[in-house]
Amino acid sequence: MDIVISGASKGIGRAIAEEFAKDGHRLFLCARNYDVLGQTAHELRTKFPAAEILVMAVDLSLKNEVNNFVSWCTQNGSPEILVNNAGAFMPGNISDEPDGNLESMMLTNLYSAYYLTRGILPMMKMNKRGHIFNICSVAALKAYEDGGSYSISKFALDGFSKNLRYELRTSGIKVTTVFPGAVLTESWRDFDNSGKRIMESKDIAQMINAATKLSVQAVVEDIIIRPQLGDL
Repeated sequence: MDIVISGASKGIGRAIAEEFAKDGHRLFLCARNYDVLGQTAHELRTKFPAAEILVMAVDLSLKNEVNNFVSWCTQNGSPEILVNNAGAFMPGNISDEPDGNLESMMLTNLYSAYYLTRGILPMMKMNKRGHIFNICSVAALKAYEDGGSYSISKFALDGFSKNLRYELRTSGIKVTTVFPGAVLTESWRDFDNSGKRIMESKDIAQMINAATKLSVQAVVEDIIIRPQLGDL
């Protein structure tokens, strides 16, 4: 199976790539930093030799680079699963956050998913099957401290995902929105998780993989997954 994952060099994206690599799939991975992405690919190939790991350095905030990545994926495979995971987080309040926060996060958190999905969809529609995962956030479910433009962009991604799900319901293509709470990724790099307070990236990856294994007539529309003790 051919699987496209954006933002795949570390964190949740890397965990998702590892989860699918276990089953020997062909993965098309992208991230901005080629060195980090290349190291991730090397480690995955070493650990899971049955999987085919293809990588491309892409700045998904730039439409032309998204289009180049789409062309590369569709020329070299037939994607059946797309995971829109690329994202950026800059904390702040709407009233006083730095000018440009909203534009920057909308480009990465919404437009990247929009353009990447539009590029991959024609092949999925031709094949009459596919599964699209949009990695959102619990920040899209309610307002929270220092949410600012990040929360706005994730609310927008949720709206995109809901409309996409409705449009594609008769096409054989599934759409799942994933709303993770706090996960031990780069955003939480200084957090002491020795007490197992927040989740691990593999928790999200395993839920996504499980959602792909249902019958063709069943779809998990939303996955809300939080730390056992609740949000921080």
